Amino acid sequence: MTRRIKLRTLMLGGLLTLLFVGLFGRIYWVQVANAAFWEKQARETWMTSKKLPQERGMILDRDGKVLAADASAYTLAVSPSKIHELEEAHPEWRLLDQIVSKIHLVLGKPESEVRAIVNATKGDGTYYEQREVRPEGWKMDKEVADRLKAFKDQMSKLTGKSDVGIYFIEDKKRYYPNGSLASQILGFENKDGEAKMGLEKTMNDELKGEPGEIKYEKDGIRTQLPDGKVEVKQAVDGKNVTTTIDRDIQFYMEEALREAYQKYNPVSITAIAADPKTMDILGMVSLPDFNPNAYWLTTNQEAFKNNAIQSVYEPGSTFKIVTLAAAVQEGLFNPNATYKSGSISISSKDRPIHDHNYVGWGTISFLEGLKRSSNVAFVKLGYEMLGKEKFKEYINKFGFGAKTGIELQGEVLGKTTLTWNRDYASATFGQGVTVTPIQQVAAVAAVANGGKLMKPHIVKAITDPATGQKTTIEPEVVRQVISEETSKKVGEYLEQVVSDQEIGTGRNAYIPGYRIAGKTGTAQVVENGVYSEDKYVVSFIGYAPVDDPKIVLYVLVDRPDDKFAGGGSVAAPIFKQIMGQSLQHLGVMPELPKEEEGKAADNAGSSPVPVTTTVPDVTGMTVAQAKSELAGRSFDAQVIGRGTKVLQQLPKKGSVIPTDQSIYLVTENEVGSVPDMKGLSLRDALEMCSLLEASCTAKGEGYVVAQESAQRNGKLAVTLTLAPPGQAAAAGQEAEAPAGEDANGDKAGEGGTGGSSGQSGNGSGDDYPSG
Repeated sequence: MTRRIKLRTLMLGGLLTLLFVGLFGRIYWVQVANAAFWEKQARETWMTSKKLPQERGMILDRDGKVLAADASAYTLAVSPSKIHELEEAHPEWRLLDQIVSKIHLVLGKPESEVRAIVNATKGDGTYYEQREVRPEGWKMDKEVADRLKAFKDQMSKLTGKSDVGIYFIEDKKRYYPNGSLASQILGFENKDGEAKMGLEKTMNDELKGEPGEIKYEKDGIRTQLPDGKVEVKQAVDGKNVTTTIDRDIQFYMEEALREAYQKYNPVSITAIAADPKTMDILGMVSLPDFNPNAYWLTTNQEAFKNNAIQSVYEPGSTFKIVTLAAAVQEGLFNPNATYKSGSISISSKDRPIHDHNYVGWGTISFLEGLKRSSNVAFVKLGYEMLGKEKFKEYINKFGFGAKTGIELQGEVLGKTTLTWNRDYASATFGQGVTVTPIQQVAAVAAVANGGKLMKPHIVKAITDPATGQKTTIEPEVVRQVISEETSKKVGEYLEQVVSDQEIGTGRNAYIPGYRIAGKTGTAQVVENGVYSEDKYVVSFIGYAPVDDPKIVLYVLVDRPDDKFAGGGSVAAPIFKQIMGQSLQHLGVMPELPKEEEGKAADNAGSSPVPVTTTVPDVTGMTVAQAKSELAGRSFDAQVIGRGTKVLQQLPKKGSVIPTDQSIYLVTENEVGSVPDMKGLSLRDALEMCSLLEASCTAKGEGYVVAQESAQRNGKLAVTLTLAPPGQAAAAGQEAEAPAGEDANGDKAGEGGTGGSSGQSGNGSGDDYPSG
């Protein structure tokens, strides 16, 4: 018995010994042999990480003015569990009802939806700890968040509790300080941080940057350990994209087009302005448009379509510029040679092609045919003299039938396929082919700049804010299309289309003191394969000054609500308004006859002064010197700040403005007050905010009628209220409405043909007139 017990004891002892040997072996294996591996595993358990957000790159205009940038935003969240806890403890506070009502009023979210969020429960019937209020409370502007924060403070005072179940999550959002300005170019970034359309999408790789990350060791309640390991990967901010856009010219274009949009109620209206020497796009507008700050409120999906590059139209008579340039280049255009206008037959099988007034003007010169926009003249030039193959060669040389390659997605291709003789003949005056507005501008820019077809650009430079490294996009010549001599001759001929105030179809684009070359276009819209009798696409394209072109400008109005609409009566006045403002903005002075220079003299007999003059450069001068210099040019000066020297000025040097407009002189780097901006246009008010380094938001359209300013996060913030000219004047403000234009009812003087919006017809068997 005793022996049996001893045996069992030995076996148990041996078993325990083996167990401890195995245990110590395992401990050695873990703690010593594989210590590094298990230490790494442990640290990963202790480690936590947090994203470091990057700054998305800014989009700037050509002068560095901000068009798009990141801004602070806040997301609203509520705690159903906390709100119900307080509600049950103190029903007399009616906390739940007050919170629901306030969120509904501030965000415009239906009360039923807000109440559903506040009452949200889990599967086990308990209330959620936190729920975000989406989409209305997602990435709110600071002004909206401030109203809700003030309400939260009121509830805290009422309850005596710092936590009332309302929370604000700091975030960032994309902000467009100019509202809808250039929205078709910029595109937008949605609340999920996804770049949509425009430059935001095409330049996303450069703009987006890379987020960073911080990893640190934590204890059981996620508090960072004082001596713990920390790993940091710094965020890489996105690069800034400088565009070719001139914000002022873009503003002039949108202002003029919105007036026309309200007046004519068209399907759409499009304009492009470019520097013909470089094909830098100075402005690009497509209406209807949208506000990228509130893109979700736009219900018309056509507002997200940039017709400048994404729609095709039959150009009508603006295409005659191509035929004219080709004929001049080949030595076939004799302005004094004559022909019989009225109609022309291509073959016995085809119906004759007529001039837009059907009967013509008898025997006239080819130059007069150009001025009157005679179809017959261009059939003779392009079809009979040039010939089909040579004419088609020039169409291709001018870039039609190929995409321009501009840095915007969605560019489409027009139709330039010609088959029958009638197709070629009709194409000479712009019928049966379809083109995009950007193709038209590039082609006419080649005529203006000495014959070089340039690749359009809307991106000027890309800059890394961290290193300062800058990549500049240089002008790119595609090919030489015509000679410089031909370019000069064609410009002189097209100038007469505008300057001849008796028969020139472009006479409504004439601006005294400026040499403008241009051409009208009126194209009938194709519907179900047939040209409409009362729907037109009207346009005007031109450039100025003829001898040294600074701007090529194209205006296209798609189906205006006017049965007498024509390129000369509708599009030319819009062109005139934009071109006049833009040339003055660029410092191009009108060359008026001396007898007209003194027309601004007042009735009291004082010495005459010019209506407009160039703003001198007074930066660096003392205030007294600057005032004296400006007074010599009839300008009044308003001083901002208490300094003795002028640091900045508005408007900038070289601007051509009316002498009754004040010049603002900034004398301090930091200005604590904002001058009275009532009566200023939005453009000038935004420029003032830029000089003051203040953020600016605007409500309404037109001219400033009220303003508010405040310090927010150590930065000056200005809120402007604007009203249209009439309302601004009624409010006691001085505002000039754009001068009206007389329509010459040129439909009878120009005619029309063509299709639009991707529709086209070859015109075979049709004898509709064309302009």
